[in-house]
Amino acid sequence: MALDPKLLEILACPEDKGPLLYFADESALYNPRLKRRYDVKDDIPIMLIDEATTVDDAEDARLRAKADAEGIAPSF
Repeated sequence: MALDPKLLEILACPEDKGPLLYFADESALYNPRLKRRYDVKDDIPIMLIDEATTVDDAEDARLRAKADAEGIAPSF
């Protein structure tokens, strides 16, 4: 199940307060500015900075390309 669109309208990165990219098929929210990935578990976004994963340059490029190819827009 995907996150509620109303929730996506208000979700922001807890660190820089900027928009996120939502990858429903990967159960993840991604901040391309900080290269930080937040997991979504049981349809609940885990928005804790300490539990986020910082991705490397190759993963960042993959996620950005995927967002472009699939038309994934920032959360707000």
